Amino acid sequence: MTTEAALKRTPLHDVHVALGGKIVPFAGYEMPVQYPTGITAEHKAVRERAGLFDVSHMGEFIVRGPGAVDFVNSVTTNDVAALAVGQVQYSALLNDRGTFVDDCLVYRFADHVMLVVNASNAAKDWAHIAPKAAAFDCAMIDASDDTALLALQGPLAQQILQPFTDAPLDPIGYYRFTTGSVAGVGGVVISRTGYTGEDGFELYFRPAHAVTIWKALTGDPRVTPAGLGARDSLRLEMGMALYGNDIDDTVTPLEANLAWIVKLQKGDFTGRDALVRQKAEGVRRKLVGFTSSEKVFPRHGYPVWCGGAPSGTVCSGTMSPSLNIPIGTCYLPAASAAAGSSFEIEVRGKRVGATVAKLPFYTQATHR
Repeated sequence: MTTEAALKRTPLHDVHVALGGKIVPFAGYEMPVQYPTGITAEHKAVRERAGLFDVSHMGEFIVRGPGAVDFVNSVTTNDVAALAVGQVQYSALLNDRGTFVDDCLVYRFADHVMLVVNASNAAKDWAHIAPKAAAFDCAMIDASDDTALLALQGPLAQQILQPFTDAPLDPIGYYRFTTGSVAGVGGVVISRTGYTGEDGFELYFRPAHAVTIWKALTGDPRVTPAGLGARDSLRLEMGMALYGNDIDDTVTPLEANLAWIVKLQKGDFTGRDALVRQKAEGVRRKLVGFTSSEKVFPRHGYPVWCGGAPSGTVCSGTMSPSLNIPIGTCYLPAASAAAGSSFEIEVRGKRVGATVAKLPFYTQATHR
């Protein structure tokens, strides 16, 4: 268990404290869960204008060498070889059982590959894949502590960021990236990606420049500092999975509605055989989104009942700030996973009705 004394801080820790951010332990770091404006205001700012998130706690692994693409292809589910230089893909690291070690992003540069992993899993991920690199004539570098990461998210993100950068932003497509300067800082990776559903950019750069870039962007009055709370409600409205809630080492991508990031035809990769077997046998359970007509807050861990039988627990849940209805995710038997199907969640000892909903819950997002 992580002790408070062992918690790391991002390069923006003092800025968050000065802004009145509520600092909480998260993934081994002290992170702002919200600022005085509150989670709902931060959430709505991202949906309507733009929010700025410090996500410097994320892990970054650099893979260099002639075999870099083949190596990353062998430990992830998506097809790295299909990536053009300047392109990103969502992918997963699996174990031999075909269940999640982590989900990740894969960036293809001209001379290397970058994996972006969850902070809480970074050490585990490294131990899982690093020993396999030598067989592929490549080397892995853990660049996590040498990389800061900011996410500017919202429909006005491009309009706000463009005056601060020499990189033309309009040509950068969704899940594409370039390198340029931001607020006078050179060598910034500018990626049209995010975890909110809105248009936006994730900026990777050296930690020494974090305060400079943060202060430049938040100098625009349309930018609202946003914390982990809003990040969670935004991603849940989009039906985006969170490791530790919606996916973990007990579920496969096929069960988690992430078959689209699995390319069985690309050749061998860790977990492939297990997924081939599962696909042939049929998936017995599925991750679903749900809503309820009751005014309840479906919290993580609440029991789920389907056809009168236990069906696990709520994976993620909240009262949607955009839609003002309860939303959540859980696993149901495959036969009961179709949109419109009814089941129950147990809230403080009382079962209330819930209905399987089509994802995403929020359909007005501005991502390209």
